[in-house]
Amino acid sequence: MTMSVGRPKREMISREILKKIHETADRIGRLNIMEICGTHTNAIAKHGIPSLLPEGINLISGPGCPVCVTSPEDIDTAIHLADRADVIFCTFGDMLKVPGTALNSLERLKAMGRDIRVITTPLDCLKIATGHPDKTILFLAVGFETTSPAVAYTIRTAREKGIANFRVFSAHKLIPPAMKVLLDDDDINLDAFLLPGHVCTILGKSDFEFLTDYGKVGVITGFEAEDILAGIFMILRQINENRRSIEIEYRRVVREEGNARARKILYEVFDVTDAAWRGLGEVRASGLKLREEFHGFDAADAFDLPSIDARKNEGCMCGDILKGKKRPSDCRLFGQACTPFSPIGPCMVSHEGTCGAYYRHGRHLSGSVHTQKRDGK
Repeated sequence: MTMSVGRPKREMISREILKKIHETADRIGRLNIMEICGTHTNAIAKHGIPSLLPEGINLISGPGCPVCVTSPEDIDTAIHLADRADVIFCTFGDMLKVPGTALNSLERLKAMGRDIRVITTPLDCLKIATGHPDKTILFLAVGFETTSPAVAYTIRTAREKGIANFRVFSAHKLIPPAMKVLLDDDDINLDAFLLPGHVCTILGKSDFEFLTDYGKVGVITGFEAEDILAGIFMILRQINENRRSIEIEYRRVVREEGNARARKILYEVFDVTDAAWRGLGEVRASGLKLREEFHGFDAADAFDLPSIDARKNEGCMCGDILKGKKRPSDCRLFGQACTPFSPIGPCMVSHEGTCGAYYRHGRHLSGSVHTQKRDGK
């Protein structure tokens, strides 16, 4: 199946796959499948996929939104750095509204007159830096393996061009270590994963082989409705055949070996480090820090970063939602005090956040509790 086929053809493909899903599910019973990508979360909600599946096939939204998993401490640190007259602070659009302690945000600072700019690519920062040599251009680097190579390339380019007034505050995260935390949590019962096509474009499949050590299935899928349905069927087929492996549905984009050049650039600039995740806490080897030879571009070297004890916004369940332990509808703030127009937590802010998806497409997302155990186990 390809993205070039017409809509009637794609709908026919989807109906055929759904028929196979229902036929196979009858032989399996209850199954908990987690998607680990915010783009999947939004697509699943938009197309109403949960409402099409057999009873007992639960789709669970995991920590696949980079904006959402950024720790409260990192959000407060970013707000602190942006509140400087000698800085032009650059970030992606979704980060503006993420509330920090006391519901302060980058958006509020911008409204108060601080120079905070939304960019579409990290390379935009270098253009700003050359045009404002009297300012420090500070980029809040948020994202998974999909975006971090582009940030590494930007830092390397800044060094090559001698752009000395560019700094990066790295809040990058790595997906596989977070998945291990979820699998080690006895309160979260998962059978399989829909793996993120964008991330796997960089990583390939080998970084996810550990799932089979846990007895779990993983399928790398694209983002069209038929991609996601095909991925679900491939999971069901594996379980029905008593197999556990990592398969690629998204072969029009993802190669088994991934993108070796992108990984080379990434680890030329960054080292792996421990990192704090919203909801998951401190996760070993799940973050990226600048290597010694690139420390001149590290915001931590340019500024005295404060020691921040961020406070959770009262009543917000974003942490448990990111782990799949709660649904947005379980939160008393959802759709009331917390909306995309006045978000209390980051899961409502981002287009890839679970709460945002529920708010936009909630009629499709009713279902059983995500962490309900399979077959009573």
